Amino acid sequence: MSKQIIYHGSYCKVEKPKIIEGKYNKDFGVGFYCTILEEQAVKWAKKYERHFLNKYEYNENSNLKIKEFTVMTEEWLDFIINCRSGKKHEYDIVIGAMADDQVYNYISALMSGEITREAFWELAKFNHPTHQIVFCNEKALKSINFIGSEEF
Repeated sequence: MSKQIIYHGSYCKVEKPKIIEGKYNKDFGVGFYCTILEEQAVKWAKKYERHFLNKYEYNENSNLKIKEFTVMTEEWLDFIINCRSGKKHEYDIVIGAMADDQVYNYISALMSGEITREAFWELAKFNHPTHQIVFCNEKALKSINFIGSEEF
């Protein structure tokens, strides 16, 4: 079992993460979104008036159903399109690149038929690396432990 430090950017200290259904569909569906990239979590927090960087220890649990996308592929793209369209999946944890604002614009254009898949991949290849790990249910949340939080 491996351990890893992960981050969650927010408007508040989040000692006890929860799964909250939002009104918008996200890349990997409903869940608690974190990242291994501290600077990315800081960017997430900067969307709010107050800025908190929450830090957790993630203890990988082989009993959970985990889907990991190590690179952006057709499968990754289809998974995001399905989740952003409101379709549910069967995973406890999903890990992979995120469709940041720019990539999401390309995905929206693809979904509406404005661009082809080939055009999407041409545009997407110029974006910087991103990362997200999504804990999709309460069982998955048990694999993380709060370390601390700092307001900045």
